[in-house]
Amino acid sequence: MGSAPSTPRKGGAFSPETAEYLIGTFVGDQPFPLSSEFWQKLLELPLNVQWPTQRVQQACELLAKNNCHTRHLAKILFHLACCLQEAMSTSGVLPLVYEKTVNAVYISSIFLKHLIESVPGDNTIQLYLSLEDNEAVWKDVLRDQTIENLVMRNVLNFIASVEVSPDTVLLHMELLNFMIIAMSTQLLCGPSPGPNDVNPFLDAAMAQDSSLVDSVVRKLLLNFMVRSNVPFNRTTYSILYDGSQSSVLQRVGSAAANIVLFPFSYLVSSTGEGSKSPIADISIHVLLVLVHYHRWVVSEDYTNDKSSTSDSLLKENPHFSDNPYCKALENAIDCELDRVDIEGNAHSSRHIKLPFASLFDTLGICLADEAAVLLLYSLLQGNSAFLEYVLVRTDLDTLLMPILEALYNSPRRTANQIYMLLIILLILSQDSSFNASIHKLMLTGVPWYKERLLHQTSLGSLMVIILIRTVQYNLSKLRDVYLQTTCLATLANMAPHIHRLSAYASQRLVSLFDMLSRKYNKLAERRDNKLHTTKDNSVEGNSLVEDMSTELHIYTDFLRLVLEIINAILTYTLPRNPEVVYAIMHRQEVFLPFKNHPRFNELIDNIYTVLDFFNSRMDAQREEGDWSVNEVLQVIIVNCRSWRGDGMKMFTQLRFTYEQESHPEEFFIPYVWQLVLSRCGFSFNAGAINLFPVDLHTERVETGVVGSTLQNGDFDKPEYQLDP
Repeated sequence: MGSAPSTPRKGGAFSPETAEYLIGTFVGDQPFPLSSEFWQKLLELPLNVQWPTQRVQQACELLAKNNCHTRHLAKILFHLACCLQEAMSTSGVLPLVYEKTVNAVYISSIFLKHLIESVPGDNTIQLYLSLEDNEAVWKDVLRDQTIENLVMRNVLNFIASVEVSPDTVLLHMELLNFMIIAMSTQLLCGPSPGPNDVNPFLDAAMAQDSSLVDSVVRKLLLNFMVRSNVPFNRTTYSILYDGSQSSVLQRVGSAAANIVLFPFSYLVSSTGEGSKSPIADISIHVLLVLVHYHRWVVSEDYTNDKSSTSDSLLKENPHFSDNPYCKALENAIDCELDRVDIEGNAHSSRHIKLPFASLFDTLGICLADEAAVLLLYSLLQGNSAFLEYVLVRTDLDTLLMPILEALYNSPRRTANQIYMLLIILLILSQDSSFNASIHKLMLTGVPWYKERLLHQTSLGSLMVIILIRTVQYNLSKLRDVYLQTTCLATLANMAPHIHRLSAYASQRLVSLFDMLSRKYNKLAERRDNKLHTTKDNSVEGNSLVEDMSTELHIYTDFLRLVLEIINAILTYTLPRNPEVVYAIMHRQEVFLPFKNHPRFNELIDNIYTVLDFFNSRMDAQREEGDWSVNEVLQVIIVNCRSWRGDGMKMFTQLRFTYEQESHPEEFFIPYVWQLVLSRCGFSFNAGAINLFPVDLHTERVETGVVGSTLQNGDFDKPEYQLDP
């Protein structure tokens, strides 16, 4: 045992038979020690022999069967770590070093992925990452580290410290792909992190030194910002080629693209937005998985008491270790600013420094991608320095226009993407300077808005139009109370600062009240009819009436919130919003049925105070014949100057703030992996996924499938709170 297998070459090159023999030996039942020459021969193998899907699957199954005895997965990972160390320590580019490293990470990825997604029915992961006792010499290299810790340290070190260039881009891509595969153990866990979750590579990533963590977060964000599409240098990886580009796709398993992720599919084919910079896309996916990971900390009490009562208490009050990647992202500062704290001391050098200007611009370009939307949310919600930077930018249209366009195209967006976009707007609307500045920024046109020509419209007016349009879409299609309330909460935050709202936006605001009131009246009529017809007090009849009453209460809240929005405009900014006054006067009949409603009467009274004031001015100047729109508007503009607000009742100004719910991980971890699987280009065994609901009739979850199998309400949604 331990001697390398004989590997004769044909004409100085590896033969197809040799390739099959070496891979067969790797997955076979004979263990080879780390010191065996076999490993070097395996890593120097030019993997240009095409294997059909079935052969790759058979090889994976053989390794799964024999790995507990041979520990070959742990050994190939150990050699991967050594190859990375050598690649980082050599000056200049040594092709053989990179070839071996690419092979090591590639082979590791294929077999590791199969072992993860092929766990037994109890979802117990057995990767056998420890070495045998007879590997004592190599254990000296490991010292007190585990294999997974050593591998993740070197993978992260390479990603953070080695620049992306034509010589290194292929290895960078393979390592990022390896990261996704290694971290995919999360897919086997439940939607709520628990004490029995097994995520060895993610836990190893969390255990790295803070300086390395900071460097990795910075590098992944720089990859996202630079968005390079570097062609790799073929001479650096000469053993991968036989003179034709197609040979790249003939490495082991590459004929079965549904088995493992390949960077080559990105580099050979360039279709769609996501493929323009594959290293940027996968970098942001890796970062999102790292940032949103939650590791359960098992207390001593739980270790001693594993009863069902203990389990239920832990689920209600889980304890998680700090996530250093999340902290690094939250503490990032702008490299262009010499930031100093209140005491006059410079910020800690541990805070990573990023070009916020470049990050801002890149996000604006990429917000059509859900991953970029989630990154923007993570930054605005967690990083006060970046939020402050965004709020002082004078070109807020860079971010807002793609957000509003995405909401305009809501039917083509997932429900979760719509939630994220609306929460971003809610977070921004919490700042009064933001609400004021968006009405000063004029847009020459909005080409993607098809229903009406919007010429010389303020960004604020467009935001009001799109939010109201989203409410209307939700009422007719999604019927999601959370989405509805988030839209109206954002409008409520904006209302006291609205300035020169456009005629169209003003009309849409009054039409929104009219639409909600008609739905309210129809629902009230249906409930009353049901009350009269339900005479036998049947359980089914009473339940239906109760459901209708609950829905009626929700619409009552919506109507009151819209009235609060209109009141805030009339109370605080009426002189600067003549178009709002005109829209209310033009449709004043829609408010009359609610004048005596106990929930609305005081708010309606304020509206009628305004109507009485301007109607009396109109009557005083009335002439024979019809008035034109411009004539009516001119009377309103003139009398806005004399408006003093006499008789208006003042209400407490509403202010909605967003706060994450107590267990945000239950939403974000499944959502992140939903995004990763929908974009990464490889499939995953649907039967092994416990993290989120999937269609079990689908054999494998792959590109695009995950998004279609998830329905509204699959995840708990982040919450906002009302600050009185």
